Amino acid sequence: MTPDQWSAAFTARIAQGLRAARKAAGLTMAEVAQGCSDRGLPEFTEHSMKNLESGRKTSVTVADFVVLADVLGVPPVALLFPLGASATVEVLPGREVPTWEAVAWFTGELPMEEPAPEGSARDALDAFRVHGDLVTAALSSYALARERRRAASTTLDRARRATLLERADGYEEHAFEDAQELRTYRERMRQRGLTPPPLPDELAFVGLPDAPSDTEENE
Repeated sequence: MTPDQWSAAFTARIAQGLRAARKAAGLTMAEVAQGCSDRGLPEFTEHSMKNLESGRKTSVTVADFVVLADVLGVPPVALLFPLGASATVEVLPGREVPTWEAVAWFTGELPMEEPAPEGSARDALDAFRVHGDLVTAALSSYALARERRRAASTTLDRARRATLLERADGYEEHAFEDAQELRTYRERMRQRGLTPPPLPDELAFVGLPDAPSDTEENE
């Protein structure tokens, strides 16, 4: 396949995914165009959609692509590579790879034999993924602690109540450690010149400065 053929085939694959997503969402082309207009892209019209789905339009801009994905409620990467529908895909001209590998390459999740060079784009992606994992761990620990305390408050069995409260204490200790690790990691990100993402409301306290101790207040 020549580069020109690959480009047309790539766009055709996106168009096929868009058509399938539109049908699955039960939307007409006019409704998709209206959705684009509502999102600030009025230039993508019903006629544009018809041309894209019919193959008359052999290219699509990044702006059109991401807005269409949002209108149709699908992850943009799922429109680029037919995960689950095709075992392999020509990710670049003359480069056929397993479809999941293409997705992982596009999202920066393809395993690397060595750590990403510091300051590289891949290094930044990895840092934000680690941050996401730490947020998930902290939320999970706090949720488990709350659930155990809730269960303890509703049981009439003294022994079970004691067990649940003991488990809640353990999860709260884990949650405290998770929150401390998250705060430390966010500070490390800032030292590297990265801006940590906003925290969920349940962990907003992690982003706040520590309250001064009694000794500091009296100095």
